Amino acid sequence: MIDEFAKDNLHGRLRRDREALLWKLDGLSEYDARRPLTATGTNLLGLVKHVATVEARYFGEVFGRPSPEPLPRWQDHDGSDLWASEGETRDQITESYRRTWGHSDATISELPLDAPGHVPWWPEPWSDTNLFAIMVHVLAETVRHAGHADILREGLDGRTGLRAEHEQRIDEEARAAHRAKIEQAARSAAGR
Repeated sequence: MIDEFAKDNLHGRLRRDREALLWKLDGLSEYDARRPLTATGTNLLGLVKHVATVEARYFGEVFGRPSPEPLPRWQDHDGSDLWASEGETRDQITESYRRTWGHSDATISELPLDAPGHVPWWPEPWSDTNLFAIMVHVLAETVRHAGHADILREGLDGRTGLRAEHEQRIDEEARAAHRAKIEQAARSAAGR
């Protein structure tokens, strides 16, 4: 009984955070969705592409259920999953991510939490694992990158949050006052 509760809970949270990650692209220009927003080149569309690749590998290859989405061999990883080339469209990447959800959801639904899996890119003795550990790992990866996306989006236009239905109108004055209070506290602490 606890296994089904745990599986349903983890799966529900994964679904929620997938949607949150995609929502960060809503309303952005093609340039803003793709442009590097950190010194290392992190960008919103690249985060979506990366998480799609991660999910496809972990819920596919790890359980002997290769993804129907084309993926380079994991041994050939070169970082190209972290950004969108000019030949890739936003729709291609987001639809690939959504198709990956279907494949991942089927793996999650069809296998028990203790189903064995093997992650060849993890070192021994951790490479032999199970569905529960992979669900936790992929959820953590998705949450991590959704958080990155939230910060990047806030930097672009001030929008924050997990879901559109919970978004509140931005009160620039209140936001500026709050930021100034935090800045003052930091300066005071540094001056001691």
